[in-house]
Amino acid sequence: MNEEARNKVVIYFSTTCPDCALAKKQFDEWGVPYVGRDIEEGDNAVEMYETYSSTIVPTIVIGGEAFLGFGRNRAKIIEALEGLGLLEGGKGGDEPAGPAEEPHVDPVCGMEVMPSSAAATAEYDGTTYYFCNVSCRDRFTSDPEKYLAEDAEPEPMAAGTETPREAAEGTRRLHIPVGGMTCASCVEKVERGLSGLDGVESATANFATDSVEVVFDPGRIDPAKITGEIKSLGYEPLLSKVLLPIEGMSCASCVQKVEKALQGLDGVAEANVNFATETAQVLYDPAQASVTDFKKAVSSAGDYKVLEVLEGADVREAQASAQQEYVARLLGKFISAAVLTIIIMVLSMGEHLPGIESIDMQTRYYMLMMLTIPVMFWSGSMFFRGAWAALMHKTSDMNTLVAVGTLSAFIYSAVVTITPSTFEGLKGMGEMPAVYYDSAAMIITLILLGRLLEARAKGRASGAIAKLLGLRAKVAHVVRDGREEDIPLEEVETGDVLAVRPGETIPVDGEVLEGASAVNESMLSGESLPVDKQPGDQVVGSTINLTGSFRIQATRVGKDTVLSQIVRMVEEAQGHKAPIQRVADKVASVFVPVVMAIAVVTFVVWITVGPDPKLTHALLAFVAVLIIACPCAMGLATPTAIMVGTGRGAEMGILIRGGEVLEQARSVNAVVFDKTGTLTLGEPSVTDVVSLNGLAADEVLLLAASAEMDSEHPLGMAVRAEAEARGFEPVRPDEFEAVPGKGIVARVDGRTVALGNPAFIEERGLEAGAFRGQADELAAQGKTSMVLAVDGEPAGIIALADTIKKNSREAVAQLSEMGMEVYMITGDNRRTAAAIAAQAGIDNVIAEVLPQDKADEVSRLQGEGKVVAMVGDGINDAPALAQADLGIALGAGTDIAIEASDITLIRDDLRAVVDAIKLSRRTFKTIKQNLFWAFFYNTLGIPIAAGILYPVWGILLNPMFAAAAMAFSSVSVVTNSLRLRKVKLQ
Repeated sequence: MNEEARNKVVIYFSTTCPDCALAKKQFDEWGVPYVGRDIEEGDNAVEMYETYSSTIVPTIVIGGEAFLGFGRNRAKIIEALEGLGLLEGGKGGDEPAGPAEEPHVDPVCGMEVMPSSAAATAEYDGTTYYFCNVSCRDRFTSDPEKYLAEDAEPEPMAAGTETPREAAEGTRRLHIPVGGMTCASCVEKVERGLSGLDGVESATANFATDSVEVVFDPGRIDPAKITGEIKSLGYEPLLSKVLLPIEGMSCASCVQKVEKALQGLDGVAEANVNFATETAQVLYDPAQASVTDFKKAVSSAGDYKVLEVLEGADVREAQASAQQEYVARLLGKFISAAVLTIIIMVLSMGEHLPGIESIDMQTRYYMLMMLTIPVMFWSGSMFFRGAWAALMHKTSDMNTLVAVGTLSAFIYSAVVTITPSTFEGLKGMGEMPAVYYDSAAMIITLILLGRLLEARAKGRASGAIAKLLGLRAKVAHVVRDGREEDIPLEEVETGDVLAVRPGETIPVDGEVLEGASAVNESMLSGESLPVDKQPGDQVVGSTINLTGSFRIQATRVGKDTVLSQIVRMVEEAQGHKAPIQRVADKVASVFVPVVMAIAVVTFVVWITVGPDPKLTHALLAFVAVLIIACPCAMGLATPTAIMVGTGRGAEMGILIRGGEVLEQARSVNAVVFDKTGTLTLGEPSVTDVVSLNGLAADEVLLLAASAEMDSEHPLGMAVRAEAEARGFEPVRPDEFEAVPGKGIVARVDGRTVALGNPAFIEERGLEAGAFRGQADELAAQGKTSMVLAVDGEPAGIIALADTIKKNSREAVAQLSEMGMEVYMITGDNRRTAAAIAAQAGIDNVIAEVLPQDKADEVSRLQGEGKVVAMVGDGINDAPALAQADLGIALGAGTDIAIEASDITLIRDDLRAVVDAIKLSRRTFKTIKQNLFWAFFYNTLGIPIAAGILYPVWGILLNPMFAAAAMAFSSVSVVTNSLRLRKVKLQ
């Protein structure tokens, strides 16, 4: 046998994979030697992927050729083995793995399937059929005869070749590539997990193509939850995310059009368009869609475009530059329009102004028309371009309302000017019918002013990210060959040694190698008190070095730094929509057509039954309805509040995941704190030193610390730390012996010292009565007692406990004042747990809970009707954080904490929990205020503009006032959101 070929037979396998077990069993029965490589060991999984581009087990390598899966490639594997002389001809078919392991053909896709590795089975007409995945089974059971017919052709399950059943009306179909599915059981796990989500109609995983098809109701579930569930199941959705700066959006209906265009592309899992930030966040499969596709889709939706960003450039900088240019253009057009409009207004009041009254009416009309043309078609050109683009796409938006309203007034006035005889019955100025050039020009000018104010206000609202990015250092002092060299921040690499001088911004995340200083970490934690840094301590990029100099080794650079993670999370939060915004989105999608209809009805009513001059009244009411109804305020109501709220949170060290979190936080009525590391410091410290037999307490502590000098036990280290904190200098013992789980025995200054739990001291022959009572009393307080014996006599007791954090009790009290039930959850025994809870002021204790069962306890509380917020460290509490209605991770802003929680608190202070909930509630309150005023304004304004007050009080809204009111509404919504920047949470 060819020894070289024999050595090239390798099976990459997983111990939990049925197809792997079948492959190894079959190769053993064939007598074909192979090298087995468990992907859970060493770098075997990496080797399998990098060498053979495979994420599937078993991957079977024969003579350099890789076969992904055994059951489906059995025939080809036999052929390859026979070709290399590793298997006798015919033996592979004559000696199957056993009577129950005959290969079966999947009747849908034609793939060979072994019964033990089949993903699904189905009974039909007394025969069992085996399938490579659940999708094949479902297709078979829907029409068995189709696939069993003699002329039936296999339907491969390759990506893009499926012909899935149509999704029900109102649902969307999502195709997600998934990494990490290694066998048929993975398919079942993914399908079962996704199918259990509320809003998912069906989920079909495909092992052959490493993907999953999900049919879901977008009104009930966000696509982000679907990808999040895939992650929580242990697999990786292989999707990319891109932030697209978009130019040209003017209102909520624009958002709807752009979003719809992006979501309609194959491969797009999620598209969130934010009117306030003028961006679109797109989650997509790069194998099916690209940025070029997004640009075409955005352009096709109307007069919009994706800003060009050079490779390597910052999207935010490109957007900021484009925003500045946009504001400059608006300002120029507004000033020109304002100057001309003033002249138009003066000419329009000719009868009342000396000098102008001498100009005859016809000439004056022509002058007004010529002055109005540049206001309309230069200053107001953006409205007409937008309206035309919308018309070409058979839709409408705010530009449509402005264009139709102003054009109606202008065209009517132009006809009166050129052929006044057309409207002989309408007398206004002298013997000529009235014209409305002033209204058309003033409307354009006021709307431009509104746009200008709105753009500037939005710039202030989005200032949080710019402020955070402004904290970054520009250069770094890298140490190379013993010399310092200044390099751009972008060129710093992990492992570089950097020098940081007093007063400088720390360039990247790193570890202090030498030197010491105090660092201002208020950027990270919101706390102004400096933090001392010594060698071995971690520092965070963009924090400020205050006093000394030190050198650090870069551990995280670029997009991996804590600041970059914060910016990324704030951006994503600002791009997410609160569920309440769905109401506004649905209204916006039908709002403009409804307004157009109302305007037409208004015109018809006035022209039919209105007082003379009928046409004048009808035209004024028609234009006023169109202008006052512009839905700008509606589109800004939610995103501006989310933008300002999440930005304020980031400045306070509170990272809020998005609008859905803000909405959920308002309903929380129960808060569950993990004990260790959350309520408490997470490490033991000395709480009491008790003297026995007349020995001074300080001497008890010094002897205990000396005895523990060579101990690495956490309790021993805590004793030494307390002694050093009190200024004592322990001496090293002459002899030292550790008794695991019990205590230590040492010789200190010629004395025999024993230190350990009460049982250990009793074993050494000491009378328990001398210390047992006090030890039990300390234990009742949740403390661990260590008894000290010197030369065979009890000398003292040292009590230790995991003490609560400084501000834990204050935070719990504030939550209780807010009307919330507060719980503590821990794995400690009930007595210890009750003692810690009492110190924190918590009455509800859930004790003796294993880490994996914490999520079940949260679920139990939810079953009692409570809306639960879980507060944990974001790593070992991840399941409970995910289960809770609101997950709050307390920690250092790590990736795991951010992924597991809805809110991540950078500063290690439980009062931040209170601030987070209060900020969320205030932000949502602002959203509701904004939406109320946006809806209220349109609900009240449209009837007034239509003339509902005219029959009673003779009031007909002038279109100029309607334009001013519309501009004011948008600015007022943004201004209301900006109040969050200064709101006091205490």
